[in-house]
Amino acid sequence: MTPMVAAVGRIWRDGRRVERAAYVVGAVLFAGGLANAVVLLASGGTWLGPVSLRKAVTFGLSFGLTLATVAWATSYLTVRGRTVLLGAFLLACVTEVALVTMQAWRGVPSHFNFETGFDAAVSMTLAAGGGVIVLTGLGFTVAAFLSPGAMAPSQRLAVRFGLLVLMVALATGAVMIARGVGEARGGDPQLAYTTAGALKPLHAVAMHAILVLPGLAWLLRFTGLAERQRLRLVWLAVVADAVLTAVIGIEAFTGIPPFSAPAVYTGLSAVALAVLAGTVIFALFSALRGKESPDYFRASNP
Repeated sequence: MTPMVAAVGRIWRDGRRVERAAYVVGAVLFAGGLANAVVLLASGGTWLGPVSLRKAVTFGLSFGLTLATVAWATSYLTVRGRTVLLGAFLLACVTEVALVTMQAWRGVPSHFNFETGFDAAVSMTLAAGGGVIVLTGLGFTVAAFLSPGAMAPSQRLAVRFGLLVLMVALATGAVMIARGVGEARGGDPQLAYTTAGALKPLHAVAMHAILVLPGLAWLLRFTGLAERQRLRLVWLAVVADAVLTAVIGIEAFTGIPPFSAPAVYTGLSAVALAVLAGTVIFALFSALRGKESPDYFRASNP
């Protein structure tokens, strides 16, 4: 058994009940997203528009990954009431995916849809679920700075910055919902989708820093590098992710389409993405032939 496989086994074995539940539910949500992707491909349906089955695909895949990652990345925080926070986060993720998937299969928009009483209730429940995710994410982020637990500096940096960028994604989602609801209530649902959709690139890019950065720090655990070297590599990835997020954010809020952005924006995004991908690839290949570092973090929660 390789050190990485053994470490994954320990994550499951040492996890508390709520963490294991999050891992299982996250896997189910992700599998549901894959199943919807197969159906969409097989049926030849459209990938565009507010009633596309694509929404069920993206919500299932994204929330499945995010739920499992947040459960793992925050498992070392010494925050009081963490079980309640993670439980609420889990239920909100399930609610979001279930309702979006249901509406996609019904062939009606899931967000900004006030055509019937039922659809309005679904839209408002999705908005409320988003609010729960924002609040729980904020609780985890504050805890990461105030009581990070027993983590190596490289992992602590990765978790802290990953949660900060996750909050950027969640705040962007809240702005999307607020803008969209305002336009839909004003009688222009199509404008609601257009207005909210302009912020999708930022929401999508920022959503998964919590997966990439802590995952990178975890891989570096098996490279044999000293902690100061691992910290430098994580800092490099953090700066790259910050640049990428900032550029995508500027484009989103100024209405610049990502594929027709000025050369300077495109160049910055390309360099940042290349650096980020390069650090992950280096860590992965180094970890495959390395060994577990003894100066990594250990769980300190009771």
